[in-house]
Amino acid sequence: MKRLTYSKVQELYREYSTPPHVIRHCKGVTMIALMIARELNRYGHSLDLEMIRGAGLTHDMARVQERHWDVAADKLLELGYPEEAALVRLHMTGVGYSPVEHVNEQDMIWLGDRLIKEDTYVGIDERFRYIENKAIQRGEGPEVMARIDKSKGDMQHLMDGIAGVIGMTIDELIGIGTNMADLFDETEVEEEAR
Repeated sequence: MKRLTYSKVQELYREYSTPPHVIRHCKGVTMIALMIARELNRYGHSLDLEMIRGAGLTHDMARVQERHWDVAADKLLELGYPEEAALVRLHMTGVGYSPVEHVNEQDMIWLGDRLIKEDTYVGIDERFRYIENKAIQRGEGPEVMARIDKSKGDMQHLMDGIAGVIGMTIDELIGIGTNMADLFDETEVEEEAR
């Protein structure tokens, strides 16, 4: 299966005029997702790190456009990256986390995107305070707030399951306040599978 190279990702950033702060966010999401996935793989899971990397780096590449997740996913499909496209298309839902024994690449992208504020790892409580405050500012009703609360509970359940597998919390693995984009190493990005 062909995977995105970092040079192709950079071309896409240019094509979509992805702002620098969004690129840093994408790198941060990618690093969180990869750190968790690598740790799970050490304990018997077999998550596709290259798929996670490609989807993480491109999940918000079209953020300046309406329905950016669909715009980005459609482009990835057009380019021949269907698995990454599927992850990108669903990254905004955050619904239906898998039980830890069936954790998958989508769960990694969801976790990465919901444990970070721009490019800094903030953990679940800080991030969901931010999400709740944005919903309040938009005047969302109780049903939206209930969905946010359920999503947080589901995510916490998955995080607790992951902690049980890897022997530490995700906060301990990564560290609250860590600037994730600074950890991204472009030399580590592997070339596209042939």
